[in-house]
Parts: sequence; C-alpha cells; structure tokens
Amino acid sequence: MTFIVALLASLLWFILIFMIFYSRQTPEAQLRKRLNDMILQAEAERAKHPKKKKNKTPAAVEMQPNANTQAVPRNKNSLKERVLQPFMTALEERFQKFAPEEIKMQLEDKIFRAGKTGVWSVKRLITIWGFSIVGCTLLGLLMVSGMMIHPVQQLFFVLLFMFAGAAVPFVVLNSKIRQRQKSIRKQLPEFLDILCVSVQAGLSFDGAIGKMVKRMKGPLIDEFKRMQNDVALGMTHQYALTNLAKRCDLEEVYLFTTSVIQAEKLGTSMTRTLKVQADNMRDRHRQYVKGEALKAPVKIIFPMVLFIFPSIFVVLLYPAIVSLVRAFGG
Repeated sequence: MTFIVALLASLLWFILIFMIFYSRQTPEAQLRKRLNDMILQAEAERAKHPKKKKNKTPAAVEMQPNANTQAVPRNKNSLKERVLQPFMTALEERFQKFAPEEIKMQLEDKIFRAGKTGVWSVKRLITIWGFSIVGCTLLGLLMVSGMMIHPVQQLFFVLLFMFAGAAVPFVVLNSKIRQRQKSIRKQLPEFLDILCVSVQAGLSFDGAIGKMVKRMKGPLIDEFKRMQNDVALGMTHQYALTNLAKRCDLEEVYLFTTSVIQAEKLGTSMTRTLKVQADNMRDRHRQYVKGEALKAPVKIIFPMVLFIFPSIFVVLLYPAIVSLVRAFGG
C-alpha cells in the first residue's frame, strides 16, 4: 500500500512539473499565440458574414454586442490566464526571495552555458528547484512511513531524498550542457573546413560565416548567429568571439577564437590561420574519437557482469546442475 501511495505521489509530482513547463511560455510564444487567435477570430467572423459590407458603420456593429461576445472564443484559455499564471508568478516571487544568491548565480551560469539565455529564466528554474526539494522530501516521508526501521535511519532516508531532489535540476542542466558540448565538438571540424575553403575562395571572415549560418544548422551555428547579431549591434569582434567561447565552454572553441583574435590584432593571414586551425581541430577530433573508442571496453564491463554473464552461467551450468541433482537424488 505504501508503494502504491508513493507511486501516485511521484506521478502527481511529474504532472505538476509538466504543467509548470507548459504554463510558463516565453513572451514571443505568447505573442505568436495571440496573433494566431486574432487571425482565427477574424476568419471566423468573415465566414459567418461573407456578404458583409466593408463600409458598414461601427454603430451597426455595436447593436449586437452579446452575439459577438458569444461568438468569439475568448475564454478558451481563461483558466490558465486568470488562475494558473498568477499563481505561478506568485510562487516564483516567493521562491526567488528564499533562494540563496549562490544558487541563483549557478543557475544563471548553467543557463548561459546551455545556450538558453532568454528562453529559460532563473525564476522558473528556482521554482522548479523548490518544488523538486519539497516533492522528493514528501516522497521520502511516504517511503519510510511503512518501514519498520530506526528513526535515525528514517531521518537519513528523508534527508537523502531531499538532497536528491535538490540535485535533480542541476543534474538535468549538466546533462543538457554536456549534450550541447558534444554536438558542438562534433560539428566544429566540418565547420572550420568549410570556413577555410570559403575564405580561400575570396570571401571575408564575416561573409563566410554569414553564408554558412544560412545553410547549416546546429548548436554551433546558433552560437555564430548570436555572434553575428552582437557584431551587428555594435559589439567588437574580440568581445563577440570571447562571449561565444564562454557560451560553448570548450577548449577547441577557445583555441579557435583566440587564434582568430590574434590574427585580427597582428594583421596576419586569416586564410593561413583558419587552415592551421582546421587541421588542428580535425586531429583533435580524431584523437577524441579514438579516446572514446578506448573507453568502450571499460564501460561495457558493468553491463556484461549484470546482464550477460548471468545468462551465460544459466545456459552453461543449469544442465550440469540438473544432472547432478538427478544423480545424487537417484
């Protein structure tokens, strides 16, 4: 019974987390949604009145306010707009007051490194962090309530669940950052090869990046798009490239941006610099792939011990054990 209650509590907790992510949309998404609603509303009005004259006076429209208000589906998301969003805003403000400054700085840094600046907010993540702590603590209380163990052990399990709930958002953010860095590391050699060929063909550095940004996709391309936007807004190339390296947080990107900045400062050949960097990144990527391949035998030991070896032992030893049991039993 305790396990069922804990399972239901965890299910409700995940539903609540999903509602939080779904309800808190970005302002751009909300604006697009409102524009789509206005377009659908106008199309519905034209469909209901196809022969309506354009020079109709506004007074004639105001004669039937009740019919118009009933025809317009304005209350489609009224519950979310009137109840859920104010409730979430109040919770965010409350958690924002009680959250330590170190947690805010860490979350802001991880959002910056994950490339979600302007998409994810620190307030939202702090709210999710608080809900995660509370939910995991309640789940731990439900789990230990049915166990016949010492109170000190119960307290230890509850604290363990509480710390696990506090670590869940950071684990998810770190996993997102690692996946993004892996994609950037994989795409960087190809990007530099094409960039080097484009500059050798006669394009400038900014022109080659502009051509590639229009024709390629990926997290690295998104970072270069942001770099171009920063330069267009008046930021220097040095500062924009430095911010790009900080957002990517990879040694390869640091080396590339540093070499480009030095080439611009010293006035050396950009073509030669990019060619050297492309060769270097290709070699580093080859070494990285070889290193990951050498780690495979070590990583496969645990699945073999847990899943493969027991099945092999069952297949090999079961007939011998059965024959021995029959022989000694006879």
